[in-house]
Amino acid sequence: MRTYSAKPSEITRQWHLVDANGKTLGRLSSEIAKILRGKHKPQFTPHLDTGDFVIVVNAKKIVLTGKKAEQKVYYHHSGYLGGLKEKPFSRLIEERPQEVITRAVKGMLPHNKLGRVMLKKLKVYAGEEHPHESQQPVALELDI
Repeated sequence: MRTYSAKPSEITRQWHLVDANGKTLGRLSSEIAKILRGKHKPQFTPHLDTGDFVIVVNAKKIVLTGKKAEQKVYYHHSGYLGGLKEKPFSRLIEERPQEVITRAVKGMLPHNKLGRVMLKKLKVYAGEEHPHESQQPVALELDI
């Protein structure tokens, strides 16, 4: 037996449309990361980007369980001394709801060049509208 390894010329990509309305952030993000990585395909190869494109709509309507909606805080650093900035989830979901899903998925992908390439295939939109109708995305029903 020889281990199958996909070649870049053999990789085919699809577009998936995910509706985040009423979905839990962590469970949705892990399913999205699995699709971006390509783990849902039998041709999955760890060192290649075999995943598909994912379009997420209604990012503003994502939910968190428990008290996380009031307690979760996002941090970033400006690079200067004393430059640690923090923003609570409630304010980030109002200002930039696509950032919440993007950050959650980014943490579930590989932390290297391959992960950054995979993250570029994620398109997140706050509302129903998206400019990717010409790619004919397939609606993806997630049982989460």
